[in-house]
Amino acid sequence: MRCGYCHNPDIVKAGRGTYPVADLLNFLSNRINKLEGVVLTGGEATLYPNLLELSQCIKYFGYHIKLDTNGTRPKIVAKLLKEKLIDYVALDYKAPPEKFKQVTGSNKYQTFSQTLDMLCAQKKIPFEIRTTVHTDLLNETDVQWILADLAHRNCTAPHYIQNYTHTQTLGNLPEQSHQLDITTLRHTCPSIAFRNFP
Repeated sequence: MRCGYCHNPDIVKAGRGTYPVADLLNFLSNRINKLEGVVLTGGEATLYPNLLELSQCIKYFGYHIKLDTNGTRPKIVAKLLKEKLIDYVALDYKAPPEKFKQVTGSNKYQTFSQTLDMLCAQKKIPFEIRTTVHTDLLNETDVQWILADLAHRNCTAPHYIQNYTHTQTLGNLPEQSHQLDITTLRHTCPSIAFRNFP
C-alpha cells in the first residue's frame, strides 16, 4: 500500500531491511525478563517472507507478539493465529470500498475484508480496529460507513479513529483543510475511541 498519511516512509521505501535477524534475536535474548513483548509492524509486516519462523523464535524467548497489519494477507494472519504466534492484532480499516484505492493505492479491500471477518469470528486473540483520518481523503460520511459496516459484522473489538498528525509522510500530505467533526458520528459500538483529537 501507499497510504499518503503513512508515518514510516523510510521503511516502506526501503524494500529490504538492513538489520540482520541474528542481531535482532541476540538483542531479544539479552532482554528476557526486561521486555514483555515485540510489535511486528511496517510498512506491512506480513510481507516479510520469514515472518512465521521469526515469530516462532520470538515466542521461544517468551515474548508476547502484537501484529500491526493492513489485513491484505489473510492467509498469513490465519497461520499466525492457528499456530498461536500472536497475542494481539491491530488491524487498519483504511477506507470504505469505493475510496480504498484512492486512500491506499491498492485494490485489496476484499482481502482486507476477509481478515476482518476472520478476526471477528475468532474469540481467542484480542484485536483492535484503527482508522486514520485525513479529511481531504475521508469525510464524516466515510467514517460513518465504516462504523455501520463494523456494526453489521457484529464486530466487538475496540475501534480507534485517529486524527491525522501533520509530519513528514509517504505522500507528503498537506495539513487537513478541516478536522473531522466527531460530534456527527452515530455508533452503536460501545468501545469507540478517538486518538489525537483536541
